[in-house]
Amino acid sequence: MSLAVLYSRALSGMQAELVTVEVHLANGLPSFTIVGLPETEVKESRERVRAALQNCQFDFPARRITVNLAPADLPKESGRYDLPIALGILAATGQIPADQLSKYEYAGELALTGELRPIRGALAMTYNAASNGRAFILPEENAPEAALVEAATVYPGKSLLQVAAHLAGRELIQPYVSQPDTLGHQYPDMSEVKGQEQAKRALEVAAAGGHSILMMGPPGTGKSMLAARFPGILPRMTEAEALESAALQSLGGSFDVKNWKSRPYRSPHHTASGVALVGGGSNPRPGEISMAMHGVLFLDELPEFERSVLEVLREPLESGHITISRAARRAEFPAQFQLVAAMNPCPCGYLGHYNGKCHCTPDQVNRYRGKISGPLLDRIDIQIEVPAVSQQELLGKASGESSALIQARAETARQRQLVRQNKTNAQLSVTEIEEFCTPDAKGLALLQQAISRLNLSARGYHRVLKVARTLADIDGSLDVTCAHIAEAVQYRRMSF
Repeated sequence: MSLAVLYSRALSGMQAELVTVEVHLANGLPSFTIVGLPETEVKESRERVRAALQNCQFDFPARRITVNLAPADLPKESGRYDLPIALGILAATGQIPADQLSKYEYAGELALTGELRPIRGALAMTYNAASNGRAFILPEENAPEAALVEAATVYPGKSLLQVAAHLAGRELIQPYVSQPDTLGHQYPDMSEVKGQEQAKRALEVAAAGGHSILMMGPPGTGKSMLAARFPGILPRMTEAEALESAALQSLGGSFDVKNWKSRPYRSPHHTASGVALVGGGSNPRPGEISMAMHGVLFLDELPEFERSVLEVLREPLESGHITISRAARRAEFPAQFQLVAAMNPCPCGYLGHYNGKCHCTPDQVNRYRGKISGPLLDRIDIQIEVPAVSQQELLGKASGESSALIQARAETARQRQLVRQNKTNAQLSVTEIEEFCTPDAKGLALLQQAISRLNLSARGYHRVLKVARTLADIDGSLDVTCAHIAEAVQYRRMSF
């Protein structure tokens, strides 16, 4: 047999497109050609495959070898095609039987010794390939993450020799059984934060309803401490959320099975570019907003980010996904994250501090706060001030509620939302807001006053209603009352 056909996967955004690996041997001068829009890493697989076959004591054919990676218009990157190309050559030369090849999909980078090295995006591949009925043969290091997909059958391979023996029926590889550690990452506890009860309450509301939040206050008031503890009060992840989040982190090459079902926490530096935040590149990869899927994106020192960088957050905050378009490619990544941002009130940071050492002029303060555009601020549901902690509170012992207690209340409120509308309050559409968030008569009157006095936009009006609905869910109330509207309005009174 001079032709062998195998299957693999190519990463294209969140999708893992099926790739048919065709290996053909023909008479003529010895050559080794790979076609099908391969990038440099794929072209270099010729040398890795040749050395691996020879070092594993297989015969490397002195013939004209043509490898086609179909479809031809889909770019192929990384060394994931080393294993299927090597197996295709072995099958085409009759060194292993070809009747078992179509039962599996293959991916793995080969060392020159024939050992299999891990690849990026293993979970994303099995996440997309689980429904086609074929099992996956992957490097042993990738098996724990790939097997997290319940419908996937994953065979962990240590080397080319072991995979060849499995296909020949001599030494069968046993399917990998996933046993993830469900304890997850242990976040610091909210009880360690002294004072800041209003900020803790606002964070609880944000956690319950999936709302974005901005904290403004002088340095050292606990903004970063609160943000670091925010993932610990978020409701526990569902199986579907954990898989989607893990698949995106696998695409970025940063997934660790030890963090299974832990909310991701991403905190990029303020020097990050727009591409780093939303993703991109010639072969598009997810950015920080997608890596924070179903988790937290914390932007400290918000005005220090370039304005053009912050503006790229506007669309994903509304839509929950990001589309990256290039001349020849288009990739779409989900981006359902919770934005937690922190900033100082002025350039020196001490405006409103009890020590009174701020000497910033009103023009300097306005220029500093003006670095954040109005449209972006309008998309942030909760905006609160985090004042300096008093000396008495600072010298006393921390005695606040634990993260577990706050998480329990947030999870109960979140469950009420899922039962009622099958989504968080932050994701409600305009029609659903009118259906589920209409306040009582007193609340409606208060809301009318807030619209006129605070000059709320239509978006701001809707976000006040969403936050009020979350407050009602925390209280276990079926109706949105005047008290809920009043508290929700307070969360948008920050003056810019």
